[in-house]
Amino acid sequence: MTGQNRSSAVMQQRSEPHDSLDDFPTPPWATRALCEFLRQQGFDLSAAVCREPCANRGYMVRPLLEQFGVVLASDIFDYGAGFMVRDYLFGPDADEDEVDWTFINPPFRLAQEFIERALRLSKIGVVVIARSAFSEGQDRAASLFLDRPPSFELQFSERVVMLKGRLVRSGAVDPFADVPGKKASTATSYSAFVWLTRDAAPADTRKRWIAPCRLRLERPGDYPDYPVAVPSDRGLFAEGAA
Repeated sequence: MTGQNRSSAVMQQRSEPHDSLDDFPTPPWATRALCEFLRQQGFDLSAAVCREPCANRGYMVRPLLEQFGVVLASDIFDYGAGFMVRDYLFGPDADEDEVDWTFINPPFRLAQEFIERALRLSKIGVVVIARSAFSEGQDRAASLFLDRPPSFELQFSERVVMLKGRLVRSGAVDPFADVPGKKASTATSYSAFVWLTRDAAPADTRKRWIAPCRLRLERPGDYPDYPVAVPSDRGLFAEGAA
């Protein structure tokens, strides 16, 4: 039997080259859902300082600015959004780098390094969006989760669509897909891992589910207007805006 194995176990393997920027932008609604959860836990974000060290094109930064008093954004690569270009993992810790909260959708292969640094530099909490499979693995369990378990593991009950190099609304036509008319979707499940660094943090990890909320939390302007892919005899070409 030939053909691609499209089982969920295979399709959830979002594999990137070792030197890849792991450019999978976060839909703004997912960040709003996490901020909403923190407010429900009693946190006042309005006067807090938040850092986003994987700012990409700003899709997570913008909803953070809706909630936090100050958002410090940077990335190791210049995506043209005007953020500071900085390697978050480089150099020693410094007092001036301390913030109240850190929000990250880090490169999967470096997620633990980002978490460890964020825990040292965040006075209240660290929020990390990652594939749900991030909680698996003997090495990560031994070096991170067993020694420093998160306060909450938040499972998104609806799929958070993250596509390489672009942000397309779930269910909308993806103009960059290899098949004309293909709609944006994903086989990858995502969760948020929340570490509270304050003394009141729970002693063990509490599992919670983020109820479906995409339609409620999406806002006008969340998604860029990409060129529309139009089929022709020569393949696909761009015409107009999506």
